[in-house]
Amino acid sequence: MDLLLNDRVVFVAGSSRGIGKGIASVLLEEGARVVVTGRDAGAVSTAAAELSAGRPDRVLALSGDLTRPEVVREAHASVLARWGKVDCLVCNIGSGRAPNGWQLKADDWEPVFRINLWASIGLVEVFLPGMVEAHRGNIVFVSSIAGLESLGAPLPYGAAKAALEHYSKDLSRRVGKEGVRVNTVAPGNVLFPGGTWQKKRDADAAAVDSMIQAEVPLGRFGAPEEIGAVVAFLASDRALFITGACLVADGGQTRG
Repeated sequence: MDLLLNDRVVFVAGSSRGIGKGIASVLLEEGARVVVTGRDAGAVSTAAAELSAGRPDRVLALSGDLTRPEVVREAHASVLARWGKVDCLVCNIGSGRAPNGWQLKADDWEPVFRINLWASIGLVEVFLPGMVEAHRGNIVFVSSIAGLESLGAPLPYGAAKAALEHYSKDLSRRVGKEGVRVNTVAPGNVLFPGGTWQKKRDADAAAVDSMIQAEVPLGRFGAPEEIGAVVAFLASDRALFITGACLVADGGQTRG
């Protein structure tokens, strides 16, 4: 199916590796122009070089900490200077690193919410006005099934992702009449080099694989490109009647 993404400009936050890189890869295969971003300039440069092979005119590499408002504003200005518009914003910023247990202090919660909730909201506040003015565009948040069900994830992480999913739904109702669609993708367990699950498998592959077989009906991890395919669909004109949705891609793990 042609997703009708030729020459659409998509800003993918956190796309130098893992799920974000998988999203960028699929979007490029579908003909989009993609902004590759990340905090590590070296990693961004390497990812951009790999992704842009044969299509350098369709990749823009920007490095910086997107939790900082001034960096977001500079990135937005750079995209407009290069391509004059942003058709889709993919908010793929987050980290599952958080203290576990229930006896937590305020300092245990704040950094988890800053990266898993506030960073995405900060991106929206900069990118959304232009979409509203143009009366077109869409936003896709990358969340987690930890925001949908109790899966043993750290309390601050699950709460932040649940808040992000609620924000997405509520925002979709407020900007739909402005021609802007807002959706969320909630991935399950995704395996990629250097990721959390790869580190857990390196430590105890038997235990991790046993958990996957017991909890995931499809009996395997997801791949970044599989999440990318879901994001690309939501970003496309094939999904013009979809807004306020949370699409789960978890191999059947969630039960709710």
